[in-house]
Amino acid sequence: MLITRLKLKNWLNFKKVDVALRERVYVIGPNASGKSNLLEVLRFLRDVAKPEGGGLQKAVKDRGGITKLRSLLARRDPEISIEVELAERVDAEPVWRYCLAFRSEGKGQQRLLVSKEQVVHLPTGIISCDRPNEEDKADTDRLTQTYLEQINTNREFRDVADFFASITYLHLVPQLLKHADQLGGYRMEDDPFGQSFLERIAKTPERTQLARLGKIESVLKVCVPNMKNLRFERDEITGTPHLEAMYAHWRPDAGWQRESQFSDGTLRLLGIMWSLLDGDSLLLLEEPELSLNEDIVRRIPPLIWRIQRYAKYRRQVFITTHSEALLGDKGIDPREVIRLEPTQDGTKVIESTEADRALIAAGYSVAEAMLPKAKPAQVDQLTLFNP
Repeated sequence: MLITRLKLKNWLNFKKVDVALRERVYVIGPNASGKSNLLEVLRFLRDVAKPEGGGLQKAVKDRGGITKLRSLLARRDPEISIEVELAERVDAEPVWRYCLAFRSEGKGQQRLLVSKEQVVHLPTGIISCDRPNEEDKADTDRLTQTYLEQINTNREFRDVADFFASITYLHLVPQLLKHADQLGGYRMEDDPFGQSFLERIAKTPERTQLARLGKIESVLKVCVPNMKNLRFERDEITGTPHLEAMYAHWRPDAGWQRESQFSDGTLRLLGIMWSLLDGDSLLLLEEPELSLNEDIVRRIPPLIWRIQRYAKYRRQVFITTHSEALLGDKGIDPREVIRLEPTQDGTKVIESTEADRALIAAGYSVAEAMLPKAKPAQVDQLTLFNP
């Protein structure tokens, strides 16, 4: 499944959002416009839906409480609302609609309560969940939890709960992978920075592992042409998992290197490509262009598209980026790009316009047609620091 529409109300710096989504979603906008905050709402749904160690109360607490999540513009209506539509494929009619709204109780303990939770199977019109219901009204403690997080109440829409719970966020930090031994064994929950990347490869069945590494090697050669024979090995003494590759060298068999010797960019690409092949859930990528030179960054969109075609199940991918090189790829459909624009009434989420599509049809890239440009006043201010 994939998310084909997202609606928000009072979420962080977004007062109101209603946006259609594609199989690939490029999120662009100036600094501090809310690109990470848009991804955060999907991570939030994942944390609510976790069967173990999750739930609404923990998801909100982990983010500093409802006052940190609620938009500062939510003066008269303090309710936070999230609504998504899910379909089996892009351009298909949606199958599910899930809506969750919550707010502070406003009295006494100031508890966080569900003010609305609804699940609709759209092809049949069957409403699997519609809250608050009569039982909730008789016992308001029930509203401290969602049905989404409870196995005994989400049976009729388990596919929705499983989809949210399996969302993956990756912002791989190569140094954490290179120096894992020195940093100790601590891992953040859900491993957002790729520290457990090698352990995930190690747990993969050998046949699948070999097939994936072979696909990655064939794609990676485009960016790292002097690398071949990508393989997984365990240290004979410690049992520590490692990735190894042969790099072109004047002496035969003298060019084997381990991940600690790979460039940061190579490790980042490896993490992205493995994640694309590892499962069928939504994948959130934060600025994948970091640590990469522009020539390789230009290759990221076709690499992602090629890996998606290799995968047994295509993963929907959200990508935040500032990169002109990445968005210069002519294969990016303008419908895949959403632009964030800060205003006094909160950040607006803007889909491609008719003018944008006309420019791209005339031969301009998404970078040229849609990336925000610095205004003259901003440029003047920058020259003060770089005369």
